[in-house]
Amino acid sequence: MIVAYLVAQYPKTSHSFIRREIAALERLGLEVRRYAVRRIDEVLVDPADVAESKITRVLLDAGAWTTLAHVALLGFSRPGRWLAAMRQALRMGRRSERGRLYHLAYFGEACTLVRWMEREGVGHLHAHFGTNATAVALLARCLGGPPYSFTVHGPHDLTMSPLLSFEDKVREAGFVATISHHTRAQLMRFCDPRDWEKLHIVRCGLDSIYLQQPPVALPKEPRLVCVARFDPEKGHLVLLEAAAKLAKEGLAFEIDLIGDGTLRPQIERAIGELGLQGRVVLSGWLSSEQVRDRLLASRIFVLPSFAEGLPVVLMEALAIGRPVITTYVAGIPELVVDGENGWLVPASSVEDLARAMRAALTAPEAELARMGARGRERVLRQHDVDVEAKKLALLVAAQR
Repeated sequence: MIVAYLVAQYPKTSHSFIRREIAALERLGLEVRRYAVRRIDEVLVDPADVAESKITRVLLDAGAWTTLAHVALLGFSRPGRWLAAMRQALRMGRRSERGRLYHLAYFGEACTLVRWMEREGVGHLHAHFGTNATAVALLARCLGGPPYSFTVHGPHDLTMSPLLSFEDKVREAGFVATISHHTRAQLMRFCDPRDWEKLHIVRCGLDSIYLQQPPVALPKEPRLVCVARFDPEKGHLVLLEAAAKLAKEGLAFEIDLIGDGTLRPQIERAIGELGLQGRVVLSGWLSSEQVRDRLLASRIFVLPSFAEGLPVVLMEALAIGRPVITTYVAGIPELVVDGENGWLVPASSVEDLARAMRAALTAPEAELARMGARGRERVLRQHDVDVEAKKLALLVAAQR
């Protein structure tokens, strides 16, 4: 069976979990076509992402004239479906903050997507995130395209739920994958209870690069690492304030910040103002292998996010035996158990974050090793990408 994946932008550095999921489906024997709505707006550093970009077709690259030709062709060949899809686009546009003009563009993209999928014999379409890619998938279905499904992550798509026509998207979907119980519960708030049976938990998973990583002893250096977009919701500035408190106490540590983004100027300024030069390293985006190596070179992983779905990087850190410090938001407590495999603190609390960092930095090595081992066991049990991909493949097969 040929399955198509549709994402607003693919591949992206922060979407390695989608690449892993696709690879796992292909290991199961499915053929997967990659589609993106628009081109990525970042430089790719991971060779696997670069390879994915070369086999991903971008809807907007079709050009305006080709898209209009597809719109006209489908309007002539299947007027009833064409009108139904147009009404659906206008209805979603009326509810959305983006308005009808954007949704007319999604309608055009859906016409192109239907033509591409029909030529390639696609039997099922799966979208990631409940935003514009899923809107295009729904419109493609209205136009006579294959059955579709989508994965909901959060927090952005869930935060915008009233504006995203989730009730329509779930009603027309064959099934919906949610990455945690928390995500499923939030989505249940915005769709018809008769459709709750369509909501399935399919967790993000890790592949052999993490799951088969031999144990590596904790380093002696008191190094913490954070891997995240430089975005306000990730809590970097709170992390730096907590670090400044520990520095004033004379505690030895180094923090490796891996990532980049719009918050970089503020982060650089805060490092200077808080006197953290020499203690905080800005490493930029790194490849998957480089991130793994940095995690192995750290004693603790820290992610003080204000909003999340269930971060894959927490799974990565735990999988290689590194305890984590993070916040009890969204689906995180389904993975991180306070005092067992890490520390959970209230989001935004500098004092609580500093207290957890202090505890981690002063904990005996044997205690950290035990926490890391328990974290690895939990990840192996819940986040094997091949196990999760089998769930997804069975759900897809049931749509035939």
